[in-house]
Amino acid sequence: MPLTGKERRHLRGLGHHLEPVVLVGQSGVTEGVIAALEQALNDHELIKVKINEGPEGRHEVADRLAEATGSELAQLLGRTALFFKRRKQKSRFEDVLKGPHEPRPAPKADEEKKPRRR
Repeated sequence: MPLTGKERRHLRGLGHHLEPVVLVGQSGVTEGVIAALEQALNDHELIKVKINEGPEGRHEVADRLAEATGSELAQLLGRTALFFKRRKQKSRFEDVLKGPHEPRPAPKADEEKKPRRR
């Protein structure tokens, strides 16, 4: 299920402070990189990947990794990619798929506004 724009924005905010846990080296996307990425996604759900110079461009590498692991690419900024894959059980990101923010209730018309103290 693809992420909406609001979900991506919320995930980018949550992933801002993360450090890359998987590095894609000169060899590009290998079975070892895919296995490491899958393990990291199972452990953390939201991870950063550093993409170094290699035989493919960073966009192609990010797309291949997302497709190979069944994850969503939340952000590609420079050579750093942010991937998200929600666990089926015990997910820490249940609220992300429901929407990051609940709307505030509208004020009732019959309530009088209290004067603000200055």
